[in-house]
Amino acid sequence: MKQATYDKQRPLWQWILLFIAAVFLSIMGYGLAMTGFEVGNYFDHPSVTILAVALTLGLYTLFAKAMEKRWATDVPLRKLVPHTLLGLLVGFVFMILVVCSIVAAGCATVEWKGFSGERQFSVIMMFLAVAVGEEMICRGVIFRWIDERWNTGVALLVSALLFGWGHISNDNATWWSSLAIAIEAGLLLGAAYKWSGTLWVPIGIHWAWNYTQGNIFGLAVSGTDAGTTILTTTVNGPEIITGGAFGPEASIIAVMLGSLYTIVFLRNRYRSSNNKNN
Repeated sequence: MKQATYDKQRPLWQWILLFIAAVFLSIMGYGLAMTGFEVGNYFDHPSVTILAVALTLGLYTLFAKAMEKRWATDVPLRKLVPHTLLGLLVGFVFMILVVCSIVAAGCATVEWKGFSGERQFSVIMMFLAVAVGEEMICRGVIFRWIDERWNTGVALLVSALLFGWGHISNDNATWWSSLAIAIEAGLLLGAAYKWSGTLWVPIGIHWAWNYTQGNIFGLAVSGTDAGTTILTTTVNGPEIITGGAFGPEASIIAVMLGSLYTIVFLRNRYRSSNNKNN
């Protein structure tokens, strides 16, 4: 029996209880990853962060086995490197296009600030923990469980809205910034997950997106100052274009570009599915 069929045949009450438990356990896993970063950063041992992230993903596979009666199939080690690299490239290019578009609109200037390898590596580790934790919750559990129980459209909508709502308490957040993140990032990351079938691609996108935005261009990441930067970007235009104090994620440019990326991923996903069925 296929897993999707098995999930749909479960009583709804049972599915809801297991879903809540899975979300709770994934949130605990996120806490483990972030704790690993804090400990590693305090003792100046980034290997602790990597170990904590690996342990978090290992527990994710065990949760799937215990609760879903199967091993997790969306974290295959053979695709770890190529899919993560692809995601990093997509996230890096995405944020460069967003910032360059804001500059081209005459609403920002970019200047060289400096480079500190040690400090940059620390924030890279932080954003790795963030990307793994948030993608495990939003795509590995929320999106996947809803997709298998109902369909991809419902999974995309619910996971994206919850992802946007999860940023509503951030500094300088507004209803618009949360909606923008839901559209440009929530939908995009869900589409990338569906297209690739692995967590590695959305983890890579999320990781590079945050780092490029905050620590290369020196812009706020979801309303939060990311710390040490390589460049200094000064914005001086309408908030609908620049994103204002929340950062470029609240820019209409990011929303439009994220929507385009989502369409591309979904189109390629269903094109490949149709080819397999023919």
